[in-house]
Amino acid sequence: MNKKLSTTQLTILGLMTALLLLMAYTPLGYLNIGPLAITFNVIPVAISAIVLGPLGGAIAGGVFGLTSFLQCIGIGGSSAMGVILFDINPVFAFIQRFVPRVLDGFLLGYIFNFARRHFHIYVACAITGFCSAFLNTVFFMLALVLLYGNTEYVQGLMGGQNILMFICTFVGINAVCEMISSTLLTSAVGAALYKARFIPALKQKSQPV
Repeated sequence: MNKKLSTTQLTILGLMTALLLLMAYTPLGYLNIGPLAITFNVIPVAISAIVLGPLGGAIAGGVFGLTSFLQCIGIGGSSAMGVILFDINPVFAFIQRFVPRVLDGFLLGYIFNFARRHFHIYVACAITGFCSAFLNTVFFMLALVLLYGNTEYVQGLMGGQNILMFICTFVGINAVCEMISSTLLTSAVGAALYKARFIPALKQKSQPV
């Protein structure tokens, strides 16, 4: 049973990875609006974390981060901000695009495991979906400020604002759209996967759906 479940989980991870790669070449992955893009790639990352835990989330997050970095050099679309950041410092650009997404996926595995012990499975999936978009935004923007905060480009974007105000105003509607879509879709898909027994029940007690 454990071997069969593990194979099923790995299959789902493979599907989520393929979906992330596919989304990288369509507006479903990155909807460019201004310097930032609305991204729906956080949803497959959340699903991977729900099914496979921190490791699965980290792997899917890594794929997401890689496709985001490749946009800095025009592969799978182009990111206006990414191109500029890559020209300033390509190593920092990779760190800023890749590391936050891996960390996001890794933490989501623990968030889901904690949430499902205290809430209905649907709510636990919704919390994981929300955190996927929220943490992605926070980590991405913090990395931007930490790595590029002293550059003329980012200083111009900040316009004299403090860091917190800059992050809140800069991400704007993009972050709101990501959080809403990720919360709703992750909760629906996660609950469906639980009903189909792709997500094992807790040993302490059964989880109603």
